[in-house]
Amino acid sequence: MELDLIFNELSLKHIAPNQEIAKQWISEFIKTIRQLKRQGVKVSIRSHEHFYYLQIAPDYSISQWSKEANEIERRFIKSLATKTPLSKDLGLLNSEIQDIENNIGLSEFYFQGNLAIGLGTAYLLDTIAISFISDQNWDLSYLELDIIQLNDEENIINDILKIRHISRNIHIQDHETWIQRKIQEGIVDGTDIWKRREELFPNLKFCDSVRKQLENIRSGQIELRPVYTTLIEIQKCCQNWQDGGFSTEGYSLEESGESESTRNNDQLRKERTFISPDGEERFFERHFKLRSCNWRIHFFPLEPGTLIIGYVGRHLSTVNYRT
Repeated sequence: MELDLIFNELSLKHIAPNQEIAKQWISEFIKTIRQLKRQGVKVSIRSHEHFYYLQIAPDYSISQWSKEANEIERRFIKSLATKTPLSKDLGLLNSEIQDIENNIGLSEFYFQGNLAIGLGTAYLLDTIAISFISDQNWDLSYLELDIIQLNDEENIINDILKIRHISRNIHIQDHETWIQRKIQEGIVDGTDIWKRREELFPNLKFCDSVRKQLENIRSGQIELRPVYTTLIEIQKCCQNWQDGGFSTEGYSLEESGESESTRNNDQLRKERTFISPDGEERFFERHFKLRSCNWRIHFFPLEPGTLIIGYVGRHLSTVNYRT
């Protein structure tokens, strides 16, 4: 899923006093977007003015920063898709957002008395606004806006509304449920999970045999949701696995290995042996249990930060359980 972040131009109403502080702001901005991408979304930034030409300190633009930034941060910023103006490629919403940008719409949005074009657009598009951490006002995961509207009877209506907002990576945890719901709304069947596996699960590798298993999950099938939500939880767990053995402690995952009798049974062992993406055959005895549908996801912990998924489907036979 691609998520449009709407840049809050008010966060640069007062630019950084010097380049060093500006660099700190950009570094925090990058950390925030990286954390957001770990949720399994592609990120683009919509801004009222061209993002790379924004002045972030006296005589210092983001474009100028990129010329002297370290290679990793520079490449990350350049890899971000940017859309200017805010109304670009919005179809039916294009004219409404254009009116907001040109201050001629039926609605006006204000933050603490300041006209808030970006924040208002984030509300209209039902997405997340992003700011540089230039003021304590922006160190919040939600912002309150004042909206002034002209209704059909040409009466002026005043209201207060709340929008999603980020400026530090800690803010993202308050939006995780919403993000995952938006992603899931775009997941129609198991084929979608397979096609979007690299986007949704960057720390998971999938054996080729899993493709057919996922593609056999149809829209509305009872197993679709538990398979998807379990893979999302596995991804979260795996991305935080830095060293030592793989552990699911602290995550909503039920995991176990096979019994000794099952491991020592040649036929049952063969049923759990799969060809990994690197071409090597591996024994996938460890598995996650999906209790709601009695399915299993068998995996192999390759190295810190990487799991291989070898099987997604019904409970495989064991010595004491025959399917």
